[in-house]
Amino acid sequence: MASVACIGECMVELRQAQGGQSAGHSSGQGGGLYSRGFGGDTLNTAVYLARLEIKVDYLTALGDDALSDEMIAAWTAEGVGTRRVARLPGKLPGLYMIQVDAKGERQFFHWRDSAAARQLMNLPETDDLLNSLMSYDIIYLSAITLSIYDAAGRERLFAAIKRARLLGTRFVFDTNFRARGWPDRDVAREVFSAAFAAADIVLTSTEDLLALYPGESHEQLMARIPTPELVFRLAEPVSLLRFPGGPYEVRAEPMTKPVVDTTAAGDSFAAAYIAARLAGSDPVEAAQAGHRLASLVICYSGAIIPGYAMPPKKRHRPATTRQATK
Repeated sequence: MASVACIGECMVELRQAQGGQSAGHSSGQGGGLYSRGFGGDTLNTAVYLARLEIKVDYLTALGDDALSDEMIAAWTAEGVGTRRVARLPGKLPGLYMIQVDAKGERQFFHWRDSAAARQLMNLPETDDLLNSLMSYDIIYLSAITLSIYDAAGRERLFAAIKRARLLGTRFVFDTNFRARGWPDRDVAREVFSAAFAAADIVLTSTEDLLALYPGESHEQLMARIPTPELVFRLAEPVSLLRFPGGPYEVRAEPMTKPVVDTTAAGDSFAAAYIAARLAGSDPVEAAQAGHRLASLVICYSGAIIPGYAMPPKKRHRPATTRQATK
């Protein structure tokens, strides 16, 4: 069975509850009820990969606290492998809070500077963990993953990815850019360039790249990425694909339900794309699968939709596709 290593960070999530204010707070004072869960971009992708029947392990570091125990139990219940999770005595996972407006758009607040996951590249067991990457078919990580490590940690990780690629492992890089995670955009651009050069597949978007390279056209942005397989999501539900035999444009089907929460739209797209590619689909079919799952996920609150809401297996309902003008 094909296998994927997802590398990143899962945090405790506090999400603004629907309706009502907590006792002692009026609606004008910003108070309210929050529900607690867990979330993280690559973790979300790992869960959706497992639901799509892909063997997946999550590589991260957690503490030895009760919240970390709950995370491990939740991932195991979803079918995500936890054998590569380092447990650090006395440490805690990071925390973030989400506020969602009436249109489903989110605002994030983070407390993660001392989170266990930030130490993953600097542990006694790090070498064993990195050497294990050679046993996977795909390594998947995001720019958020890279932002939590220091320069030496990133260099160590890239070296391990390059070794794994020599044995046939493919590296999928998701640009998922968050400015607050980087000391400045020059550092981010340098790291992105290194990731682009190492990747076999890049999943990106105008939202991510224009934040780093403002004012550039789609063509200029895509030209910055030398990888042979590129998925470039536009602001509208359309993806531009570049691969041997391309380029193509894949347009998602029109939405028939209201958008509730855009959390994990990109994460779920990545999972469906990777799962389809591992199953033998070409990039166009994989992008269609990505748009289908993402369009479903944004109709529910939260990053992980209920299991019963997942699309049936082998569902084929092609999106509108046409070859792009070269």
